[in-house]
Amino acid sequence: MAIYALGDVEPQIDSTAFVHPQATVIGNVTIGAGSSIWPSAVLRGDGKSGIEVGEDTSIQDGSVIHVTDEHPTIVGNRCVVGHLVHLEGCTVEDDVLVGNGAVVLHRVVLRSWSLVGSNAVVTNDTEVPSRAMALGIPAKILPDRVVDEAITHGARTYKARAQVYRRDLRRLD
Repeated sequence: MAIYALGDVEPQIDSTAFVHPQATVIGNVTIGAGSSIWPSAVLRGDGKSGIEVGEDTSIQDGSVIHVTDEHPTIVGNRCVVGHLVHLEGCTVEDDVLVGNGAVVLHRVVLRSWSLVGSNAVVTNDTEVPSRAMALGIPAKILPDRVVDEAITHGARTYKARAQVYRRDLRRLD
């Protein structure tokens, strides 16, 4: 696994989290219990502020999580961050789904039980309310569209998948 200190700052990774050997975690990063970081994901906590990933959250393949000097990136509990997502200087509350290829920028707040659609771009200073969807480029907010199962299914699936990988993944070369 590519886990790096940056100066005196070392990532803090719960012992029950799964970090794939081809993921990269650098510097001021905290990863909570039961969370999973998948291949080619990069969590780069190199600013004055850091990255926090809560419990039972999945950061999927190829996603990039970064910070600004002024704004941390916080991802709550039971979130699903899809493949090739870019999060930077934003807050993702608990129980949120961010679809594949989405970009979520500075000072954005994704409230609990919100959903960002695949390939959407949520621009600076946007708030996505609870139960709303953010879709398109730039994202338009569609209120009262999210049902629990849209988020809980993915969170459960990736938690179970991470347990299988922790137990059974082995390199063959």
